[in-house]
Amino acid sequence: MHQRTGLPVVGMVGAGQLARMTHQAAISLGQSLRVLAAAPDESAALVAADVVLGDHTSYPDLAGFAAGCDVVTFDHEHVPGEHLRALAAAGHAVHPGPDALRYAQDKQQMRERLGALGLPVPAWTAVRGLDDLVTFAEKVGWPVMAKAVRGGYDGRGVWPVATPEQAAGLLDTGTPLIAEQLVPLRRELAAVVARSPFGQGASWPVVQTVQRDGICVEVLAPAPGLAPELAVEAEQLALTIAAELGVVGVLAVELFETDTGLLINELAMRPHNSGHWTIEGSRTSQFEQHLRAVLDYPLGSTGLTAPAVAMANVLGGPAGGPGLDERVHHLSARWPALKVHLYGKAPRPGRKLGHVTALGADPAAVRADAVAAAAYLSGGELV
Repeated sequence: MHQRTGLPVVGMVGAGQLARMTHQAAISLGQSLRVLAAAPDESAALVAADVVLGDHTSYPDLAGFAAGCDVVTFDHEHVPGEHLRALAAAGHAVHPGPDALRYAQDKQQMRERLGALGLPVPAWTAVRGLDDLVTFAEKVGWPVMAKAVRGGYDGRGVWPVATPEQAAGLLDTGTPLIAEQLVPLRRELAAVVARSPFGQGASWPVVQTVQRDGICVEVLAPAPGLAPELAVEAEQLALTIAAELGVVGVLAVELFETDTGLLINELAMRPHNSGHWTIEGSRTSQFEQHLRAVLDYPLGSTGLTAPAVAMANVLGGPAGGPGLDERVHHLSARWPALKVHLYGKAPRPGRKLGHVTALGADPAAVRADAVAAAAYLSGGELV
C-alpha cells in the first residue's frame, strides 16, 4: 500500500507506451503506478514518479521491484516464465499469472491449447526440421507462414516461405519455428476483453485492424459491416479464452475473418494497440480496465462514446519539413476535435511515435480524418 494514500500500488514491468498510458489511467484512480524501466528515457519513465531501473530478465531486479507492489503486471510478454513462477511462489500477486502468460509467450503452446479447447485456428504444425515444414507445405499449399515460437511482435518473427530452399535458409538460423497455412482472409479483426480474479468479464466492440509491413496502422471501432453474429462469436471466443486460460487483466485476441468464419491468429495479455481507441471512444479505457482487473475492482462500462471511432498510428517518417511540435500546432488547428497521443519517443523511420483518435457519426469521415492527421504527424503533407 502507498504510505500516504493507503491505496494499492500496481507495478508494471516495462516502460513503453503501454505503461505510459496505464500510468495516465492510474492517476485518476488515485493509484501509484510503479514502473520497471530499462532506461530513464523510456516512454513511461519520462512521466511516472515511481520508476525503478532494472532488467526484466534479472530475477533479483524483478524481486526487488515486486517488493514494493501490491500487484505486478506487464506492458510486454518477455519476462522469463521461470522468473514469473518464482515471484508467484514468493507470494507476490502476478497478473496475468505465469500459467496464463505462457500462452502469449509461446506460439506453439498457444496453438496446442486453443486446439485442445476446440477453438478455430489456422492449420499449423510444429517444425523440428526441414521435412516437417516441407511436408506441411505440400499438404496445405505453398507458401506458408513460418513463425518464431517466442519473441515475435509487430511483424518481427514472421516469414512467408515459398520454397524448400527458403525454408532451409530460415531453419539454418536456429530459430525455433511453427508453420501455419497462409490463410486467405477478408480482413483482420481484434476482440479485446478484460477479466478479473473474481471472474467478471467485460468486452469492447470488435474492431477492424489494418496492418502494413506487419505493423498495425489503423483501428476502426466497431468493425465496419461486421455481421452481428460474427461480432458476438468473436467476443465470446475472447471471453472463453480469458476464462479457460485464467487470464487476469486485458486480453486482445487477434482474428482473421475468412469466407468460412473466424480464425484465431494471436493473443496478447496486456493492453494492446487495437484498444488504444478506448481512451476517448469508450466509457472505460483498456488501460483503466486493466488496472481495475488486476486489482480485482468491479470492471467498468465498455459502452461507446460515439457511433464510430477511428485510431491511426503515428510512425516515424523521413527527416525534413516541419518539426513535430509545429506539426501538432497545425494539426490542432486543422482538426480541433481530434485527440493526439504522443509517446515521448525519439523519431526514427517506422517507429511508433503516437496515435491519433477521431470520433463521430460517419465511419468513413472519422477514418479519413484519423488517417490524414496521422500521416501528417508522420511527415506527410497537410491536406
